[in-house]
Amino acid sequence: MNQHPTTLLVVDDEPLNQAIIGEYLESADAGYHWDTADDGKDAWRMLEQTPERYSAILLDRMMPGLDGMEVLARIKKHPQLKEIPVILQTARAARQDVVEGIQAGAHYYLTKPFQEDELLSIVRTAITDYQRYIGIRQELESNRRTLGLMHSCRFRYRTLDEARSLAALLAQACPDPQRVVTGLTELMINAVEHGNLGITYHEKSQLNETGSWEQEVNRRLQDPAHQDKWVEVTFTYRDDQIHIHITDQGSGFDCSPYLEISAERAGDNHGRGIAMARLISFEHLEYLGKGNQVLAVIQAPSHTGTEVEMRAALS
Repeated sequence: MNQHPTTLLVVDDEPLNQAIIGEYLESADAGYHWDTADDGKDAWRMLEQTPERYSAILLDRMMPGLDGMEVLARIKKHPQLKEIPVILQTARAARQDVVEGIQAGAHYYLTKPFQEDELLSIVRTAITDYQRYIGIRQELESNRRTLGLMHSCRFRYRTLDEARSLAALLAQACPDPQRVVTGLTELMINAVEHGNLGITYHEKSQLNETGSWEQEVNRRLQDPAHQDKWVEVTFTYRDDQIHIHITDQGSGFDCSPYLEISAERAGDNHGRGIAMARLISFEHLEYLGKGNQVLAVIQAPSHTGTEVEMRAALS
């Protein structure tokens, strides 16, 4: 478990920028701690020495010597650092620059000059997501051998905690659970918040700004109008592929804007999850019907275990 759950690394070759970011972080009154690095070489030395220390990295893209993109590439190749959310900050705002940064693995993109509320909203979301990831990763360590025998099963769930637990469970049955779990978690949470509960993109942006997203989800789950809404998940092993099919009871949506990395939404505090899941976690991702069904396909070696038929309702 990360011993410093709210420590950030701020990497910027301009002392003034470091000071401004520090003032913003201090004003949040959220107990944030932060270290500063003056260039990419210094940042990489700090990251290699204490890879468990940081919960997010604010990384300047354009620096002399080892620039931000090179540091990002090293982070993504490092087994302990690769899942830490990287917030790439830069004055380069062209669409191609934004797409290049996100495809290289940056979780968020801040265009200079940015406002205090923009920075704090993205930092809060990044740290919260990373803390959840750490919890999910711990669940992946147990029962992998038994779960590898799963051939087909069916589940249903209602809440965010159930979504996270089920994502961790099913990822354990896949060849590369660390790669799969992030995408599964994103899809399963989307089915609750956007599908069954109808939280819109704009509403989530506002809720993330105030740190009240999860409270609002839980409030809506208690609404009698939503208490009988479930998400159903099927897991099927077919030859050399795993098919995970997720169906919510919502009215559906147009998924096409969210399947690719969008420069227009790069500065938002959410909205990249489906595209990143498609790029990183799965060989194939497809929304079906009216958009309330999604099929994720994972390549897997030929399955030789005994077929296990399971039906579970998580409470």
